[in-house]
Parts: sequence; structure tokens; C-alpha cells
Amino acid sequence: MTAPTGSAGLRLNIRPDLKARALLLADRLDLKSFKIAGSLATTPLTLEVDAEGGVAVLFRYGVVVFFGVPALDEVRFVDSLRPLLTNPYETPETEELEVHCGTSSIGVQSGAVSLDEISLEKLQVIADALSKNLVLSLYEKQVAGEFDKIEPLAQELALRGRVSADSRKLLSKIGSMLLIEHRMVGRAEIGDKPETLWYFPQLEGLYAGLEDEFELKERQAALERKLGLISDTAQTLADVWDNKQLHKLEWYVIGLILFEVVITLFELGNKYLR
Repeated sequence: MTAPTGSAGLRLNIRPDLKARALLLADRLDLKSFKIAGSLATTPLTLEVDAEGGVAVLFRYGVVVFFGVPALDEVRFVDSLRPLLTNPYETPETEELEVHCGTSSIGVQSGAVSLDEISLEKLQVIADALSKNLVLSLYEKQVAGEFDKIEPLAQELALRGRVSADSRKLLSKIGSMLLIEHRMVGRAEIGDKPETLWYFPQLEGLYAGLEDEFELKERQAALERKLGLISDTAQTLADVWDNKQLHKLEWYVIGLILFEVVITLFELGNKYLR
């Protein structure tokens, strides 16, 4: 990770308060295609957005976190990212957090972060926690929607002993859950600590406070349990459907055999009568 530039850090340090604003714009942000010349840092990619020292921290799983960036500059910067977005969302998820500078200690309380002084690495740690909170919020909504869809099917199986949905739809649900799990683990790496802490281990306490504030670990564990339950339920329902179709096929085969026996007997009867 490259070191923060002194000028950007100085401009940020003279601000007693900053607003952090995170936007989940798309499934993916292609940072490889981004021009990183003049960036403040590369892991995560951190850029100076305006002349006043506003900063943007970019994550490949589609999140951008702004610090002290005016609304118009924020809109212009997001527009510049459009060609790099994969599956952009019509309505981005957003989250805001107040950052207060000049306090005697570092801490997180009531939706605000208190810092002794503002530095680039502290903003990166805050951005990491904010971005993971947004990703979890999106996936929690998606999983809750799948829960609502699959629960009636499970009730139907319990009450009637059959399933009306076909296996293709059920397997599609399983695939959707696996995709969410892949994105959580492979892209957002929600369970992992930010790479910034490898270079600045003294910020472990700040990240731990943010992790507790957003309940990242607890929400991830709950989401993984729900993902597993939905996948297992959908797989069970798909197996029931496949068995039902197999029984139908067996009856079709039996019917064809009986039909062939009847035709054979009929032909034998005609020969005998002749």
C-alpha cells in the first residue's frame, strides 16, 4: 500500500468533522481498468476527488466511500465510474457516518466515529467497515426475499406431501444462494480484516469498534445460516420433485409395457381365430 500524501492528509486534518458516505453501485467495480496514477493509496484504491481534499475509497465489489466530498463532486465522480461497473444497481444502497476529529480517544458510538486526528489509513479502515455493512444489508434483503418465496413451498410439502414448483426453479434458488455466498467470501471478504491493518496494526481497536457497531460478524454468521437453510430446503424440495417425476416415468413405462402386451395378445388372438 502506498503511503498517503502529506497535502491531502493536512487538508483533512484541519477539518473538525467529516461525513463519510458509502454507495453500493454495482455487483463489481473493475479497478484494474481504473487509472491509478496519482492515487493516494492502492490497497484499497484511494483517490483525491476535489480541490478541498475530499477522498474516495474504491472497492472491487462495487462500493465507493466518500469522505468530505461535496454532493456535486460526488455525482460527477460516480458518473465517471459508470463504464467500469458490472450490473449497476438502479437504486444504490447508501450509508452515512459522521467522523469527528480532535477528541482525546478513538471510538465508535451512536453512529459516529471519534478520532484524535484524521489520517488516510484511519479513513481506509472506516471505509472498509462501511462497505461491508452495505454489502451485508443488500444480501440480507435478497435472502429475506428468498425466505418469503420458499417458505410456502416447504409448508405445501408438510401439509400436502407434494411440491408444485419444478426442480429447475428450485435449483435456480440454490444457485442464487451459492452466488451470494461466493460474493461474500470471495469478493467482499466480509469475515476478513482490512489489509490496512497489516501496515497499521495500532488501528485494530478502531476496526473492532466499527465491527461491533455494524455487528458485522453476527450478521455474517446469521446470513450464512440462512443461506445454508434455504439451499438445503430448496435441494430437498428439488429431490422430492425429481422423485415425483421419476415415479411418473415409471408408471409411463409400465403403461407402455401393458399396452405392448395387449397388442401382442390381440395379434395372437387374430392368428388363432384365422
